[in-house]
Amino acid sequence: MSAHIKPVRVMVIDDSAVVRQVLSNSIALDRQIEVVGVATDPFDARDKIVNLRPDVVTLDIEMPKMDGLTFLKKLMKFYPIPVIVVSTLSQKGSDAAYQAMANGAVDVVGKPASSKQLKQLACDLQEKIKAAAGAKLSRYLTTAPPAITKPQLKSASLVRPASRPAAVSDTIVAIGSSTGGTQALRHLLAELPADFPPVVIVQHMPLAFTESFSQSLNRISPMQVVHASDGDALETGKVLLAPGDQHMLLQPRGVGYVVKLKDGPNVNRHKPSVDVLFKSVAQHAAKKTIGVILTGMGDDGARGLLAMRNAGSRTVGESESSCVVYGMPREAYEMGGVEVQLPLDQIARRLQSMINQPAKRSA
Repeated sequence: MSAHIKPVRVMVIDDSAVVRQVLSNSIALDRQIEVVGVATDPFDARDKIVNLRPDVVTLDIEMPKMDGLTFLKKLMKFYPIPVIVVSTLSQKGSDAAYQAMANGAVDVVGKPASSKQLKQLACDLQEKIKAAAGAKLSRYLTTAPPAITKPQLKSASLVRPASRPAAVSDTIVAIGSSTGGTQALRHLLAELPADFPPVVIVQHMPLAFTESFSQSLNRISPMQVVHASDGDALETGKVLLAPGDQHMLLQPRGVGYVVKLKDGPNVNRHKPSVDVLFKSVAQHAAKKTIGVILTGMGDDGARGLLAMRNAGSRTVGESESSCVVYGMPREAYEMGGVEVQLPLDQIARRLQSMINQPAKRSA
């Protein structure tokens, strides 16, 4: 790294003195990051942010005087800045953390209990902070989240009559996303019709947050969105979101497909990994599948999308113009895995037009 490149300026906001010290000291071990200040609560943070002008803020949710979610909303309105939420892994904390992402936080990480685990977390935070510094925050602030659509369609019996067998689709859509993906998925799924082919999704997110996220997606999508379980069948009108602590793969079963959840080491530093899903799709159902790679840092999914395309899948990458972080789509595009790049607001329409079109590229 060249010496003249300025480090990313970070502020740590947390009411715990131990957390502030461990995180700030550990984060600062990366020479590309400078911790310019710490704050004990939102009121303390407010003045320091204006005076110190950090590039990125890490924010606890549960704090005295004003909770982190309320502070985030005010911050995004009056002084928008990239925020990474560091939240406890309780159910209450996970719900609040999801709300934080819906209100503009670019990423969320779970806060462990021990100092040793905090130091491990700081290593992951270093990469997230550097990615967040380049995030296009305007993507959150200028595009309103979709309104809730047809909540009466949320029971499985109404999405699909109980008297009929599950519909087996000739097409599958596999999606991978990371930083910025929570908002991108909200917008994309809100635009897909209730009878759309089955969708399988890997979004980089801790387990404590994926269930809340799936429930939130279910409220705004005409499709039925489910927190995936091992052996769940792919069905028309159904979205399966990978749990945050297991890899998700596609497997054939009978005339259709199911998802297989499995433990194992991280792949590309992630579990679940987009590459794991995409490579299983390339192996078992490439010519029936459309692969989509959305906003996110790093390169997870790039090789898997290339494998899908080479095996006969149609593939779509989110273009830089709409990405919060143009990392994963860029890597996939540069490797040759992306057939077409599109801004987020055009992807749903293109997916529907691709459903009955064969791939234009052979292996």
